[in-house]
Amino acid sequence: MKLVEHICAWGFVAMIALIVGCAKPAAPAVATSPAKVATLAQEGQLNTIVLTTDAEKRLGIETALVESRSIQRERSYGGEIMLPVGASIVISAPVSGTLQSASDSEPIKVGSLVSPKQPIFTLLPLLSPERDVLTPAERIRFAESKNTVATAKVDAANQVLQAQVTLEAARITLERAQRLLRESAGAARSVDDAQAQFTLATQSLEAAKSRKQLLDGIDLEAEAGQAVPLVIESPQAGMLRAQHVAAGEVVAAGAPLFAVVKFEPIWVRVPVYVGELIDIAEEEPAQISELADTLGSRAVAAPPAVAPPTSVPLSATIDLYFKLENPSGKWRAGQRVTTRLKLGEQAEQKVVPWSSVMHDINGGTWVYENTAPQTYVRRRVAVRYVADSLAVLSEGPAAGAKIVTTSAVELFGTEFGFAK
Repeated sequence: MKLVEHICAWGFVAMIALIVGCAKPAAPAVATSPAKVATLAQEGQLNTIVLTTDAEKRLGIETALVESRSIQRERSYGGEIMLPVGASIVISAPVSGTLQSASDSEPIKVGSLVSPKQPIFTLLPLLSPERDVLTPAERIRFAESKNTVATAKVDAANQVLQAQVTLEAARITLERAQRLLRESAGAARSVDDAQAQFTLATQSLEAAKSRKQLLDGIDLEAEAGQAVPLVIESPQAGMLRAQHVAAGEVVAAGAPLFAVVKFEPIWVRVPVYVGELIDIAEEEPAQISELADTLGSRAVAAPPAVAPPTSVPLSATIDLYFKLENPSGKWRAGQRVTTRLKLGEQAEQKVVPWSSVMHDINGGTWVYENTAPQTYVRRRVAVRYVADSLAVLSEGPAAGAKIVTTSAVELFGTEFGFAK
């Protein structure tokens, strides 16, 4: 019996294995997508606006072409108005004496404009004209004054001679530097330094000649009891910047009387970070405007000025100087201004009017392209910078595409449902 049971059990197991081996394999499981998208929409299709003819006229839409232009980029810096070298001249008393106002009506006040050779004071040396006899002490002072005037004249003549020699040496140095630069054996920086020294030497010679001319006009009579009034004049046109004495005072020889400052032309000092100096086109004129000027106000062009090289080590800046015309005295020393300097970079780039660029809530920039009659598509653009009311694009529609320049805001509102 046990043998029969074992045979039956093994036969049952064999039959089950045969059934399983003959069965068909099960199909693999198919993954189910969590979402079903009928059509994948493109960005340009979502941003397309089709207007009627009446709606287009009512919005007043105007278009322009995307152009390819050669744009020279500008960069803004802060500048400071300053006086040129040698613009301020201090006039001193040639001899001891009593000052009187040169004007019978009203004395010239600080801040008044003066012209060349305009009388400012009258100086009465030592004596008043009504005195007939000099005291011994007055005779000594008179002799001392004559000696002082004579010494001052000799010094003035020597200063003129020294200034002429310095100017001639500066001229030779400048010509040598220019010749070496033309022969590609020198540097432009050497020419600039030589030009600055030549300018300073020229101004020093002019100042020395003015002082000598003033001293040459002094004529003290040697007779006792007589003194010729001296007229103290302004050596240049400008503004009376300071007045150190008043009419009626007795001054000693060499005492400062007043200062006259020349404000036409004037300089603009622009500190530029040394790392950005390589980008600046230093030979190009700068555009100067006041801090209170509104956007779009006309700036004043200022060409580069020949000035001594200066820098500020603590701020790692180098000073650039520009010459600004100032006939009306509008610009004042110490005044802060906005200075736009041109960069050397200049290449063909795609530009569109800045008024055509729209900004969304996330800061993205867009323009509307007119692709067909009454059809406008919002295109994404990337603006590199803005120059002369033109936006320079690094990405955007190709050159020749028609974009909306007027009523782009209305189209933006029409697309999002809050326009008229």
